[in-house]
Amino acid sequence: MKVQVKNLRKEFGKTVAVDNISFSFDSGHVFGFVGPNGAGKTTTMRIISTIEEPSSGDVLLNGISVCEEPELARRAVGYVPDTLPAHADVTVHEYLDFYARAYGLRGKKRTQAVEAIEEFTNVAGIREKHLKALSKGMKQRVSLGRALVYDPDVLVLDEPAAGLDPRARVELRELLMLLAQRKKAILISSHILTELTEICNGVVIIERGKILETGTIDDVLKKSTPRRTVAIRLLDTQNAPLLKELLQTPFVENARDVANEIHFEFTGDESAACDILDSLIAKKYRIIEFRQTKQNLEDIFMNVTKGGVQ
Repeated sequence: MKVQVKNLRKEFGKTVAVDNISFSFDSGHVFGFVGPNGAGKTTTMRIISTIEEPSSGDVLLNGISVCEEPELARRAVGYVPDTLPAHADVTVHEYLDFYARAYGLRGKKRTQAVEAIEEFTNVAGIREKHLKALSKGMKQRVSLGRALVYDPDVLVLDEPAAGLDPRARVELRELLMLLAQRKKAILISSHILTELTEICNGVVIIERGKILETGTIDDVLKKSTPRRTVAIRLLDTQNAPLLKELLQTPFVENARDVANEIHFEFTGDESAACDILDSLIAKKYRIIEFRQTKQNLEDIFMNVTKGGVQ
């Protein structure tokens, strides 16, 4: 399955929510969709899921247009919104069974599909509970189950980790990795950028309806973070002299004290990093840790966005 977003634009009156954006992702890939609040993420995801119509442009799902053939395209997409309706009189099993019926599953095939999804999302033990009685984490599992019950090739998730406790976030991440292994094409928006770094193959960064960066995680990291960041920890944690020393060192920038460590940026290569370490040891600094910090989506996000909203 190949998902192609082509020159997508969406206007609400005089407001341009999505401004001529294009990107693509394939089966087996998890793409992070990142941007400030009001950047146009949800609008784009709703268009991909055939819930909204674009003002212009199109989305192709293996060549099927969401504009020209929405009914056919809709069967290829599972959409997980940021909230699950809390119906007062519907159980988990009834909810999933209803959506299986709505997508045309009948008889034994429907029963097997619902049971399989209940097992996969680990909600079989709460299948008789009412939706309103569920925790946030369980609601997200049910919402994911609803999107998967008819086995779509594309999965679109809008802030699925919002409000989840640490265990629920880990479990959600593991589910998404399993779905990617099953060759689902996954687009996920989230503000928990460190976690997206761990599971995503690629990223789309959007602000004020425009794409700022898109590509594989490695490519975007290389392009957006040319500086190396190094963390140093001293045995005696007397950081002030070291901080002063680094501020006077050529090619070192933005040296600062961070949680009992000194972090600094520099533009040199790994050989230059070794030279800095040799110099500090020669000056009798008692260094017990000297490491390059791993760049992640949070670093990219802060580098390329300005915090603008529409």
